[in-house]
Amino acid sequence: MPPKNAVEPTDAAAPAMGAGVGPIRHPGPSTTAVHAGEAREKPGFAITDPIFAASTYTFASTRAIIDFLEEEQPREEYGRYGNPGEKVVERKLAELDRGEDAVLFATGMAALVGVLMPHVSAGDEIVFFDECYHRSREFCRRHLTRFGVGFREVATCDYDAMEAAITPRTRFLVSESPTNPHLSIIDAERFADIGRRHGVLTLIDATLCTPHNLRPLEAGVDLVLHSATKYLGGHNDLLAGAVIGSRDHLEPVRRLRGIMGSVNSPHNAYLLERGLKTLALRMDRHNANGLAVARFLETHPRIERVLYPGLASHPYHDLASRTMRGGGGLVTFFLRGTDGGPADWRTTAEVIDRVRIPRIGPSLGGVESLIEQPLVMSYWNYAPEERRAFGIPDNMIRLACGIEDADDLVADLAQALD
Repeated sequence: MPPKNAVEPTDAAAPAMGAGVGPIRHPGPSTTAVHAGEAREKPGFAITDPIFAASTYTFASTRAIIDFLEEEQPREEYGRYGNPGEKVVERKLAELDRGEDAVLFATGMAALVGVLMPHVSAGDEIVFFDECYHRSREFCRRHLTRFGVGFREVATCDYDAMEAAITPRTRFLVSESPTNPHLSIIDAERFADIGRRHGVLTLIDATLCTPHNLRPLEAGVDLVLHSATKYLGGHNDLLAGAVIGSRDHLEPVRRLRGIMGSVNSPHNAYLLERGLKTLALRMDRHNANGLAVARFLETHPRIERVLYPGLASHPYHDLASRTMRGGGGLVTFFLRGTDGGPADWRTTAEVIDRVRIPRIGPSLGGVESLIEQPLVMSYWNYAPEERRAFGIPDNMIRLACGIEDADDLVADLAQALD
């Protein structure tokens, strides 16, 4: 039986498989990344899709407008409702995650807002696992609640607590996997089963794993969200977000996007399409670098502990080994002070300031390694008790490994720590 929300490849993916008779199997991850969603022959016979830098699309006659409206013809009308290049990227994203459809947004946060808003009304509730991006929490806690939408958080991976939090008003169960920056791994099948038994939509933000390492839709999750700014774009040069799932679930999402205007630009769609073509190659390197760096850090005397799904010491290592292709490029670790206890924030900052290859900055998933101290970068204005509640200690460091040589990253960390 095919997994929930899965579909056979469209004709756009067929060139990767060649001509043949009978059903087409799903091509491999790199073949899909390169060819899925694209037409065999493109305008001007170019091998790459063109950038349609148009805000308006014209009609030959009044009759043509009427035919477009009455027949729901698959063409463009106005840039806020779609762009031909955007459609290519959406088909590619749907194929990569084995979903029926995808909707592209201007940013990952726009995608989160865009997928929740059409599915909730005043009096409804959303239940989150508590290890989540702080801006996602802020949107739900400070803004959705102003419109009468309830927001609950339960301990991450406590499935009994999540199920107990469901009421007749619950409309969404939301999680990341892996979570950021704690890298907890969600049992997607169990998560999906809770939602299915209670008639509640399930959403997983799979930004850190990408469809290369995990496809939650195949486990029965209803919707998958990505901040395409990260690994999917892969070059730290664009902002984008996407939601993938069934057409029924995404139809109201697409309609609301057309009203709110949170669309991406034609040039960004082109950059994202180009970045996606090397997703499998880059993710294999991110996976390898993340594991090599995590193994090194785990043996270093100045490191208190390391969080990385590929390490046997990780609390969800067995689940990650069974369900994921790799652990990704993000490594979270905690610095030990000279007295053997946790380092203070200034000592932690000094180590970060001494690295030479990773750049200091937010985000992750690009070809360049990035490093940050979550206390400073994301939680500086939070009260100490709030940081403790969110699991953000002073000595936490988040390293997003790029695609540099692993030996160089390890050597750089060694000199910074020593």
